[in-house]
Amino acid sequence: MILRILNLVMLAILARTTFAQLQQVTNFGPNPTNVGIYAYRPSGLPANPALIVAMHYCTGTAQAYYSGTRYATLANTYKFIVIYPNAPDSGGCWDVHTNATLTHDAGGDSLGIASAIRYAINTWGVDRNRVFATGTSSGAMMTNVLAGAYPDLIKAGAAFAGVPYGCFAGPGMWNSQCAQGQLTKTAQQWGDQVRSGYPGYTGSRPKMQIWHGTRDETLNYNNFDEAIKQWTNIFGYSTTATQVQQNSPLSGWTRSTYGPNFQAISAANVPHNIPVQENDVLNWFGITGGGPTTTTTTTGPTQPPTTTTPGGPLQTQWGQCGGIGWTGPTACQPPFTCQYTNDWYSQCR
Repeated sequence: MILRILNLVMLAILARTTFAQLQQVTNFGPNPTNVGIYAYRPSGLPANPALIVAMHYCTGTAQAYYSGTRYATLANTYKFIVIYPNAPDSGGCWDVHTNATLTHDAGGDSLGIASAIRYAINTWGVDRNRVFATGTSSGAMMTNVLAGAYPDLIKAGAAFAGVPYGCFAGPGMWNSQCAQGQLTKTAQQWGDQVRSGYPGYTGSRPKMQIWHGTRDETLNYNNFDEAIKQWTNIFGYSTTATQVQQNSPLSGWTRSTYGPNFQAISAANVPHNIPVQENDVLNWFGITGGGPTTTTTTTGPTQPPTTTTPGGPLQTQWGQCGGIGWTGPTACQPPFTCQYTNDWYSQCR
């Protein structure tokens, strides 16, 4: 009887609750390649919310990245807006190769996304100092493009399994030399390529975080090292990390910090389909507090290390890891990842 009453109470709460939906945005400004823009705006937003632009992989869609990542669920909790752009290319890849997209306000897919950001600032009151970009694969490449061509708009980026800014430059959507990790440049050359994205720009550059699996079979791991050269040059950092954290944020992953504005996380034995670490990204963007701090200790000479993450202890398989009102662990024990089920419940699986 008690269980039945609790179920009825929960159903009543759900019936009275109106959840935000992914909505298409049109007429938002210059959009020469017809990029689709979809927005998730949770209820209860503050007057000047943060904005995350979350960009899908090749063959993906805005809807797929919306349902396949936890940014919308986290937006319900932390009250920020998420824009999910949709690539106009028939293969679902982003234009990260044309001179237009690589240059500030010159055209290409990047201009359509930049227009959507400006629309969000002017129409929804988004805090222009809290606009962030993230994405996976082709979306990670576009994250780098936006950071290079629109540093006046993007304040921080997090790129999962991408390539350096300008690495795909050329006549076609696909650049085999870059994808295979055969395109190498000096740090100065890579940095100059970023600076060419917005000629004459002298303002601040977005802080960057890059993630890459060592067994990436689509975009060779060498691109990780080339991107490190690029962004350390932009910030004037040494290519030798000032801090290295093992098992951060997951077992076998290594976080290297080169300065306050650049981090690079290497995921050992992880292929191209690298699991997105949304909680870590929100820490990097400053939406959640504390920043990523992972410590590893050994409890005995023959016992494995135990890892602590910003969200507390790691959840076990099938355990809850998210949802409205959830205050428990938000990261999962490897190899499991936190998978969205609904706004009330996410599970490690």
